[in-house]
This record gives sequence, C-alpha cells and structure tokens, in this order.
Amino acid sequence: MFTLHPSFWRTSALAMAIGLLSPLTSLAAPLTEGEALRRALARPELAELARARVAEADADVVAASTWANPALEFSRDKTGASRETAWRLAQPLDVSGRRGLRQDAARLRLDATEADTRTGRVERAAEVRRSFHEVLRQQLAVNVMDAWRARFAVIGSVVDKLARAGDASGYDRRRLAREQQAAEAKTAEARAGLERSRARLAALIGSEPTEEGVSGALLPTLPAGLPALQARLAQRPDLAALAARAEAANADHAAAQRNFPELTVGIGGKRTDDGLLRESGTLFSVSMALPIFDRQQGAEQRSAAQAQAARAEQALTRQKAEGELIGLHRQLVQLIAAAERYRREAVAPSADLVRIAETAYRAGESTILELLDAYKGALEAETTALDLEGKARDARIELDQLTGSNPE
Repeated sequence: MFTLHPSFWRTSALAMAIGLLSPLTSLAAPLTEGEALRRALARPELAELARARVAEADADVVAASTWANPALEFSRDKTGASRETAWRLAQPLDVSGRRGLRQDAARLRLDATEADTRTGRVERAAEVRRSFHEVLRQQLAVNVMDAWRARFAVIGSVVDKLARAGDASGYDRRRLAREQQAAEAKTAEARAGLERSRARLAALIGSEPTEEGVSGALLPTLPAGLPALQARLAQRPDLAALAARAEAANADHAAAQRNFPELTVGIGGKRTDDGLLRESGTLFSVSMALPIFDRQQGAEQRSAAQAQAARAEQALTRQKAEGELIGLHRQLVQLIAAAERYRREAVAPSADLVRIAETAYRAGESTILELLDAYKGALEAETTALDLEGKARDARIELDQLTGSNPE
C-alpha cells in the first residue's frame, strides 16, 4: 500500500501558508492622511463657528468706535401770565483720547480672536492626524493578527494529518487548540479596536463609519533641526493671540491713565413770553465732571494688573514651548532611531528564525511547538515594532502642533 511520508504534509501545508498569510486589503480606495485633513477642515460647522467668534469680536470694535449719543432736552414752564420754553442739544466729547485707545484695544482683541481660529484649526488637524494614524496602526495590527491566526490554521491542518499518520501526540493537538483560541480572541479584540477607531475618525471628518481602509507610513521621517523649528515658534497662532491680547491690555491701561474728564458741549434756545414782551435767545453750555473723588483709580489699577498678567502669560507660554520643543525633538529622534533599529535587529531576525524553524520542521528536525514558538516570537516582534512606530508618530504630530507646522 502506498503511503506519504510525514515530511510531505509539512511541505504541502507550509506552501499553502504562503497564500494564506497575505494581509487583508480593502476593495475601496484607501483614505490618505491628506484627504482626511481636507475633509475634516472643510466641514461647514467649523467655518461657521470661526465666523461667529470673529463677528463677536468685530462687534466689540464697532462698539468701541461708536460715538456717544447726543442728548436732547426740552422744557416749558408757565407761571401766571409768563411762559418760558427752552431746548438744548448736548453732545459728550472725548478730549482725552480714551476712545481711540479703546478702539486700538478692540482691534487687537479681534486680531487675537482671528489667531484663536487658526489655533483651533491647528488643534483640529492634530486631532484628526492622531485619529488617522491610530486607525492605520490598528489596521496593521489586525493584518498581523490575521497572519498569526492563518499560521495556526495551517499548523492545525498539519497536526491533523500527522495525527492520522501517528506522528503527533494528543498534547500537541490540545496545546495548538489553546493557541488557536487565544489567536481568535486577540484578533477579535484587535478588530473591535479598529472599528472603534474608524468610527472616531469618521466623526471627525464628518462621514458615516465605514470599513474604508487607510494608507500611509506609520513611522514618521526625521524632523527639521532645532534652529529651524525654534524659528517657527514665533509664528504659532496661539502665541500671536497672546501677544495681541497683551498689547490690548496695554492699550486699556493707557486709556485708564487718561483721567481727564469728558466734556459735554450743548447748544440750544430759550423763548419767554409774559403777555407784554416776547424774547428769545441762544444758549451755549459746557459741562464736565470734576475728578475729585473718582479719578479712575480702580480702572487704572485693574488694567495695569491685566496688562502685567497678559505679558507674564505670553512670556511663560513662550518659555514653556521652547522647553517642550527641545525635549520633544530629542524624544522624536530617539524614537525613530529605536523603531528603525528594532525593525532591523529584532523583526528581521525573527523572520529569519521562522524560516529556520520551518526548514527544520520540514526536515523533521524540530517539533511543531518549536515552530509555534518561532511564530509567536515573530508576532511579538512585529507588535512591538508597531507600538514603537506609533509612539514615534504621536511624537511627530505633537511636534508639528507645537511649532504650528504643516503635516509632512
């Protein structure tokens, strides 16, 4: 009777694995990072929110530029046969220059609000990029888990055939069954995480959750040098907003120091009639408050404190950004180097170990469990590599946000 040698089953099953271990691909066109950003930043709700905030600040400019309304007075007095009628039109005038300074402050706050809208776009872009690359990382992780699960399926068919030939023990089959169950559970967990990340990304870009894949490189490129990045800090919109608010506070303080009172100039007329004689005349008036008790002491003190606080906040934020930039740049460079080194020194050797284990198993020189250990080692190496690359990507996004840079 013709029988097949057990090495035939090993060779056949391992050849089948080549076709089963390719990563999953989506038939739909994959979403790129640039397209995700375009969709997210083009949402009409974001533009509407920005316009509303700018319009609110612009209304303050209009209010600061508006002259005080004139006052119209009219009176009529009758005493016996005498009648007196008078009217007066009075207009408050700013002769201290406070109105111009308040206009300057309002315009500066408008500039700060416009810078805030740019800051919001930078923050939104960073959030979208983090979400996009989390989907990419989990998508790659699912591919790795699927490959691991497929390897166990192939090994399972080999064990079954060897068992029928009497070359596999019951322990091997039970151990393999346990590993297969663990692979199924971890794959399901990875898929659930991927679906959650896809739903979050879809919400950010304003679309319904789909199984649309993403494409791109998880590991970022090296950033520019520190001098170039430090030069970009001055262009950060949030720092520009703080600078504008500090200047606005200075303008408010200068206005409060102008404690010369406003003048109210009036012009009017008066007519009297006592039954025998009628007289009429023109009235001119000038009035002003006497700054005896209230000399704007409270407003001046408050505006001085606000200006000092704005300048301090601007300086602290700039110093903090400079310190974070140095540390984050160093961390990113180290993470990229570590990820590349791990791919080279751990992932690639693990793949070599798998090929060695497959050859040894094909020749009957190793057990299935030894091959299984080689597969698991390769999985752990690939998972660790993805984690390192994901951390490097997160650091790159944080660095870009810190400097207000565009995505690479």
